[in-house]
Amino acid sequence: MTNGDTMAQRAGNADLPLHGGRVPRWLGDRMTRLGALVTEAVVHYYGRDEFLRRLAHPFWFQSFGAVMGMDWHSSGITTSVIGALKRGLTPLAGELGIHVCGGRGQHSRKTPGELVSIGDRVGFDGGALAEASRLVAKVDSAAVQDGFDLYLHGFIVTDDARWVVVQQGMNGDRRQARRYHWLSEGLTSFVDAPHSAIEGREQGEIVNLADRRAAASRTAQLDLLQSLGPDGLLREVARIESRGAPVAALAQPMLPHLFMPTHHDVRESDVNLRRLHGNFAAAADRGPEDFKDLLLVPGVGARTVKALAMVAEVVHGTPCRFSDPARFSLAHGGKDRHPFPVPLKVYDETIRIMKSAVSKGRLGRQEELAALKRLDEQSRRLERYVTGPDLKEIVGGEFRDSARFGGRSIFGWEPQDDEATAAVPGDRAALRRNNKRSDRFTQLGRGEGTPRSCR
Repeated sequence: MTNGDTMAQRAGNADLPLHGGRVPRWLGDRMTRLGALVTEAVVHYYGRDEFLRRLAHPFWFQSFGAVMGMDWHSSGITTSVIGALKRGLTPLAGELGIHVCGGRGQHSRKTPGELVSIGDRVGFDGGALAEASRLVAKVDSAAVQDGFDLYLHGFIVTDDARWVVVQQGMNGDRRQARRYHWLSEGLTSFVDAPHSAIEGREQGEIVNLADRRAAASRTAQLDLLQSLGPDGLLREVARIESRGAPVAALAQPMLPHLFMPTHHDVRESDVNLRRLHGNFAAAADRGPEDFKDLLLVPGVGARTVKALAMVAEVVHGTPCRFSDPARFSLAHGGKDRHPFPVPLKVYDETIRIMKSAVSKGRLGRQEELAALKRLDEQSRRLERYVTGPDLKEIVGGEFRDSARFGGRSIFGWEPQDDEATAAVPGDRAALRRNNKRSDRFTQLGRGEGTPRSCR
């Protein structure tokens, strides 16, 4: 991840379609368990500070939510991930030293009190962090005037008072959301380029008084207010507008842009197929060797290793690995049946294997965690040299097998056999032909692997 000096800067922005609805309990409970296990694995290998850095990275955050079965592109991923982490990490707070405060709506307003209470319990200055929470919310609601009204504020803090904030605003008229990321590491000022990242579509000119280049503007505004007073300042603004003179706007920096499209289905343009083929090829290559006991489960085990390859990447991947969050939705599907219904048997196997690996890792037995790490390493070695089916074939195969894998969505359980095939968009005969090829990969060669920056 990026070092502390740069993590306090903006890392990018993204479009997030505003979606309503609720996460069903059958999915929310699984998200809670998997989210906690991924957190434990990251902390085990890389430490608490690295976990905070990842939460502050907008691409990783989106991929994290997608691999847990949430809508891969929508605003709801923010609420559901923060909620799942709060439920899953609270019982582990004493062990991990990570505390999740706040949330959506009324829960966001409880953040300062939660921080004071945690501070009294573990020994940091909860009052100071409560003030930081208020300042973060004030900057993104008042100093950054971009047309989005805040409705979610999640504050994640460690026992040594390091923290990350993820908060989100909405623009109801445009049906869009914007997510803001903050990180305490390297942060020297709340009003001088404090954001780790801002996600959301540009809405024309933005007044951002938190940009470091606005320091002169902030000072000049205070001077004007003191010399003219509120009434005099309003008269001066009216005089400028009456002359038709444009008010100079500070140019915004060019930032990496995570574009979350409005279409709900996952398309080939949303997925880096080379990396997906690497995930699947590694599952076929390492699965029989590292997960031989698991693969005794007929029809489910091999599919679970594919999901584990993507979970392992969320644990071990670096920022350049998460440019296509949609890919991670192919681990456990989505609650709205996009890209396919959530395969609950696969999901539960993923949780079981992760739980076993993390539990044994706590006791110093690293073999299962090491197997997951090898799976991720193999994905990156193979992705440059394998080919495989296109996305339509992969999704078609998932729909075909959905009932067998315990497929479920907000619309109910998936039907059996021909009914399931008929439910897949596209030509039925072509889908049957494609499904026969859905697990076929042709390895073209081997090499030294991907560049070091992406390992």
